[in-house]
Order: sequence, then structure tokens, then C-alpha cells
Amino acid sequence: MQWLLQDFEDTRKLGDALVRFGIRHSWHRVVPFVGDLDPKPEIADPNDVILFGSYTLGRYAKAKNLTPGVFVLRPFLRETAWHPFLLNGADAIVLTLKEVQQHLPEDARAWFVRPVSDSKEIAGTVKTGAEIAALAARVCALAPDEIPRGSLRHDTELMLTEPVRILKEWRVWVVADTVVTHSVYKEGARVIYRAEIDDDADRFVQELVAANPNYAPAYVIDICRTPAGLKMLETNCINAAGFYAADMQKLVHAVENIPR
Repeated sequence: MQWLLQDFEDTRKLGDALVRFGIRHSWHRVVPFVGDLDPKPEIADPNDVILFGSYTLGRYAKAKNLTPGVFVLRPFLRETAWHPFLLNGADAIVLTLKEVQQHLPEDARAWFVRPVSDSKEIAGTVKTGAEIAALAARVCALAPDEIPRGSLRHDTELMLTEPVRILKEWRVWVVADTVVTHSVYKEGARVIYRAEIDDDADRFVQELVAANPNYAPAYVIDICRTPAGLKMLETNCINAAGFYAADMQKLVHAVENIPR
């Protein structure tokens, strides 16, 4: 497969693994506001190309009809098979930016907020009702044609849940419904990357994958340990997710061998 890589420090880890395997790849930057790649890639077979970097690469892959390109995910919150496992997911409030102005109290109550879709217009974070309302007001004060592509819009759906104390977090890479590699990325408030996973967390991820087979050819699951036990945080596009301490050679081998 031909790999197109956006030139980031993180994707350099991927490039090192591709070199070891002797796999064809090239480095590019995304032209701001245009979305083209520079330099323009020389595509040998549009049906045998994969891209890794930022979320903007998904639009490029779609525009150029590149396959497998980027693995676009359905919103994890809509996957009913995962509802019993989600961290507050079953109780989430979903509001568009426009609805936030109408329905969310502008007070000091804390909410965990993130977009419902796997789009990363904003990263998941904790904000007060007043801060979320102010964010919605700034967005909705703009006309639709004034909002840059890839930014929050009037109709962007936000998921709002009660903040929960998280003790430990892992990222797990799943390819063809098989767990390929994993990494710790946070313990309490400390960011720490280690290529390990607790035995019960590994079993939990296997249960998640089995509960919702064929969700996507390849994706990332983030899970966490809380005082109430193990919970699923979210899924992420494998093409645009940070690698932390993942085993890059295992990941490359698995992606290269995705059944098609």
C-alpha cells in the first residue's frame, strides 16, 4: 500500500516503521484553506492509498477518491451496543451550538463537553455552563459563510456529560476487529506514555470490540479506569490519532493486511 504522511513529529514514528518494512511512503504538508497536499503526491493506484496526519486528510482522500484513504467513523455515542460501557454516555445531553443558547443554563455547573462526531473541532474538555454558552454565542454570532471549514458551526452537535474522576487512561488500536497495540497515556493528572495495559483493561477492550463488530476496518478506542470501574471514553479516527507508546511495527503490519 502507498502511504501519504502529513509531516508531524508524531507521524515520524510511523515513517520509521515504514522504512523498516520497506513500504512506499511520502511526506506532505496540507495547504491551509485549500486542503491540497504539498508536494502533490504521485499516486500509483488510487485504490491502494492510505493517509495519516490531521483530520483534514479525510476531505482530501474523499475528494481524490483514494481507498482505503481515511477510515471515517460513525459517532460512538450513536452505537447502542456500546451504551452500557460508556463513561456517562447513556446520560449524555446532546445539543447543537444553537440549542445551547436556548437550553443550557449560563451558570458555574461543570460539564465535560466534546463534539458528538469524530471531527475534533474542539478537544474534549471540562467547561462551565457559562463558558459553553459563551462559546456558542461566539460561533452563532458568525454567518455560516464566515466560519472556516473544520470549525464549530451553528449545527455542530455537542455531547455534555457530568465530569467523572479518571484514574488511568489507555489508547487501544483495533484493526479488522483485532486489538493490535495499546498505550497508557495518562495516570491521574500526569501525562505518561507506556506500552502497557492492565489485564482487566485488556479484557474490557476485547469485550468492547466483540460487542460491536465491524464498526470500522481500523479505529482507536480510548478507555479509562474510574472509581466505578473501567469505562469507554470514545473512539477516534486511526488516521489522525496520536500514537503515544504504540508498537508502530505491529500497527503498520496490521493496517497493511486489512482485508479488502
